[in-house]
Amino acid sequence: MMAANPKEGQSPQPVNHGIITNPMRVVDALDRPLAALRLSVTDRCNLRCHYCMPEAEYVWLPRQSILTFEETSRLVDVFTDLGVDKIRLTGGEPLLRQDLQALVELLASKAALRDLALTTNGILLSNHARALRAAGLHRITISLDTLKPERFVKLTRFDSHRAVLTGIDAAIEAGFDSVKVDTVVMRDVNADELPSLIDYSRRQRIEVRFIEYMDVGGATQWSADAVVSRQEMLSILSERYGPITPVNEQTSAPADRFTLSDGTTFGIISSTTEPFCRSCDRSRLTADGLWYLCLYAQTGLDLRKPLREGASIENLRDQIVSAWQARADRGAEARLAANQRAPLIPVRRLREEPHLEMHTRGG
Repeated sequence: MMAANPKEGQSPQPVNHGIITNPMRVVDALDRPLAALRLSVTDRCNLRCHYCMPEAEYVWLPRQSILTFEETSRLVDVFTDLGVDKIRLTGGEPLLRQDLQALVELLASKAALRDLALTTNGILLSNHARALRAAGLHRITISLDTLKPERFVKLTRFDSHRAVLTGIDAAIEAGFDSVKVDTVVMRDVNADELPSLIDYSRRQRIEVRFIEYMDVGGATQWSADAVVSRQEMLSILSERYGPITPVNEQTSAPADRFTLSDGTTFGIISSTTEPFCRSCDRSRLTADGLWYLCLYAQTGLDLRKPLREGASIENLRDQIVSAWQARADRGAEARLAANQRAPLIPVRRLREEPHLEMHTRGG
């Protein structure tokens, strides 16, 4: 239940009915806590970015298999009881899920959640930003791989660049606690735009995060030669802006953050060349209820089946605890150690197992 009539632009405040929750602290085999959940709400997307969805055709999840908001909320209650206090809504493109703000309101009412965020490609955001903020969404991240409209079309196969920029403006105006932009950096594609994106984020007073090109899921055209490493990004930016200072933070967030001499802050997510598996506290729940313990994992735990068969909260909790305590995944480190590194999943297998797609399990 939510507090009545929150002011526009503010997060609704959960009503405390006197129930005190004491979540368990569940750690895996490497002492990593179960703390952050990436929650996919749909496998559908309205772009076809060539580093994520480069193929002509895709196999979609059956509609009847998609979790309802009530089912999602029940599973979230189990996860928060085990220590999860951060949730990020993903897709596919999450804003394609009808009435998403209703799910946001359900989740925002949970006292155990201290952070509720969403990642979007921004195309539909101008129509939803205010409603999402009013429903209780704390933070938002928008994907923006280029500032050039013609390059955007080549990258995504859609002429929607203006809609993304308008969506970013709408997010800023809605007053989220944080608005960030994510850019996947690829050699000979958009690596020349790093300074331009820094300048754009500075003008907009938001933070840009540069992401190394990763060989996961549907990245069937990935090659090591296309990866621009963190060190190379820093070199490019230091040539333009001078000395760059690392931000000293103790956090499990995926991005290393840096500041320029004028105080501008940006991040780099270096999963490909400098993995951070040892501090990873994230897991992923697909829109149809498969739980993946690692971005590179090729199998997941089906939580939808027991949920729909009437499993008790205790039974669901026991399954999750057992799986997490046995977790020793270090997928990105294993990929870095591979001698012959090529795309992780061949196209044929993706068509047979759509859950291996990034747009199905959430990035």
